[in-house]
Amino acid sequence: MRQSIFDPDEYERRIEETKARMREEELDALLVTDPANMNYLTGYDGWSFYVNQAVVVTPNREEPVWVGRGMDANGARATTWLSEESIDSYSDDHVHSPHDLHPMDYIADVLEALGVSDGKIGLEMDAYYFTAKSYTRLQENLGEASFSDATLLVNWVRIKKSERELDYMREAARISENAMRAGIDTVAEGVPESEAARAIYDALIRGTDDYGGDYPSIVPLMPSGDHTGTPHLTWTDREFEAGDPVIIELSGCRHRYHSPLARTAYVGDPPEEMTERMEIVVEGVEAALDVAEPGVTCERVEKAWRDTIAKYDIEKEERIGYSMGLGYPPDWGEHTASLRPGDETVLEEDMTFHMIPGLWFDDFGAELSETFRVTSNGAETLAEFPRKLFSA
Repeated sequence: MRQSIFDPDEYERRIEETKARMREEELDALLVTDPANMNYLTGYDGWSFYVNQAVVVTPNREEPVWVGRGMDANGARATTWLSEESIDSYSDDHVHSPHDLHPMDYIADVLEALGVSDGKIGLEMDAYYFTAKSYTRLQENLGEASFSDATLLVNWVRIKKSERELDYMREAARISENAMRAGIDTVAEGVPESEAARAIYDALIRGTDDYGGDYPSIVPLMPSGDHTGTPHLTWTDREFEAGDPVIIELSGCRHRYHSPLARTAYVGDPPEEMTERMEIVVEGVEAALDVAEPGVTCERVEKAWRDTIAKYDIEKEERIGYSMGLGYPPDWGEHTASLRPGDETVLEEDMTFHMIPGLWFDDFGAELSETFRVTSNGAETLAEFPRKLFSA
């Protein structure tokens, strides 16, 4: 077993908080299939989430049970804190089987062996890697069980970070700073977008002089030119041209913990209108950060941004941020609290958010983001990077 990323008592706390929420929902078992939640509860870390795998939590069993593909069981032994009795695996003929075998058939047997096959079982119904077929196979195999949607049960446990988690997010922020510098320094007239992506990836994995980086849950997003009003595009072989705005959104990653960062650059001397728009974005971000403190609701943070841009007769309906931290592809968000109207989640100390407001128009977009921690004294931004429009 490798040296654990966290102390055993931290995993124990996470399991106990999860079990407490299970008791509130009267669950006899929880089937965790989100790889981030699997990691959070057990430490399991491997690129195996493209096949079915799960962690089973039951209230009366001290350890959860990891269940996955046979060839990945050694990965569980290498990365988790679990004992051998809590690592189980299915044979390879269950994978993409031509013989009507499915991994959930085996996982159903595990649930039966745990004595919960006729109980109330929580499922992460909206998790990316829990498929419709997985659900129907569980129904077929566990006819006496009842199923409950427990998609965000573990996610809400994750929303407040421990000091060790925050340390990893700060380390990720140092990587984000390096990668953003590399990307902005590479953007220039005549340089292919893919060259800037290469420089960013190099910095993301190279990390710092003290530690390396991991692969982030989301690839660098780099809309440029006429496409900066569409924030989720990546890169092409197209060469940057004079007059191009370029948005870069990325995140360093350290032990699966992220610290996203977004900035906007301009190839050449930016026009006054774009400079002014970016100044509005910066003003709005800083206004929102100024009100982010324990006891304030998520919607109140968003309102500070909205009130600021309203002074310039600008309206924006999208949310401006979300809770985040630990993640696997395709997302580093926790899918819980959002900085938007109507979200009455109350901020608590050691929650972490990615605030990413932007102003997108038909001809260009201006975007800037900060990852911040809620402290007793307000918002602590994890990265140290100038808030401005960069000239490339």
